Amino acid sequence: MSGEEAEREEARPVEREVALGTAKLMPDLDREHGWLLTLNGTTQSYVDLADPTHLEFEYIQRIAHLLDALAPTGEPLEALHLGGGALTVPRYLAATRPGSRQRVVEVDGPLIRLIADHLPWPSGIEVAIGDAREGLRDTPAGRADLVVADVFHGSRTPAHLTSLEFLQQVRAVLRPGGCYAANLADGPPLAFARAQAATVSAVFPYTALAAEPSVLRGRRYGNILLIGSDRPLPAGELGRRLAADPFPARLCEGPDLARLIGRSRPVRDADAQDSPPPPDGAFGLG
Repeated sequence: MSGEEAEREEARPVEREVALGTAKLMPDLDREHGWLLTLNGTTQSYVDLADPTHLEFEYIQRIAHLLDALAPTGEPLEALHLGGGALTVPRYLAATRPGSRQRVVEVDGPLIRLIADHLPWPSGIEVAIGDAREGLRDTPAGRADLVVADVFHGSRTPAHLTSLEFLQQVRAVLRPGGCYAANLADGPPLAFARAQAATVSAVFPYTALAAEPSVLRGRRYGNILLIGSDRPLPAGELGRRLAADPFPARLCEGPDLARLIGRSRPVRDADAQDSPPPPDGAFGLG
């Protein structure tokens, strides 16, 4: 047995109690260096330690398409990630844009220690333990090229990360031309997604939304990528990348996005609510 085979033979699931529940790391039996992170039975992250550009989940692939389209190939970016998990997106950015400076804010300290113990991340990624909104307050104005929000507590986006006031804080830490990207989830009748699109549009003059057509038509629950910037988005290139995926997504912007928003109004701190709960089994292992 080779050294690599022996290492893989010894790979075993790891379970640990963390701040938000029970976390499990499970080796991928079909991919030698792949690991799946779950929290309370809900899938959270997938990481390939040998190839951080391998992205298992469709919604992460869409975020990666945006990162690829934002700047010339290989150009470093300064990124703030709200929500860490197993650091899939920071690892991808480090691999595709060497020299990028990245800060991750993750509320669950024991979870990050679990990831550090078993799935160490490359240099250039700083991890801070704390609430995402507090992490924004600690970030100097005009510092980031990119803010990525991917925060779920109990499969729901916390209310305080959905408001106009939150988005105004995001815009303050972005440089001119910077971009905000948020992973959300919603289902019929898309009331949450419409209100979130209205909120992002109230802060950023250029806004877009990406999701599978069946989700946009209100036929099923699924992930939605919301994007905002103060400069025109690379809509043509991003739309082509999304359409070429194994599970194609559609980019909704301009008049199409305005129709989707309809009469929905921006959400404020005073009336913000968590995102709707997913249907049973939506994010589980099945």
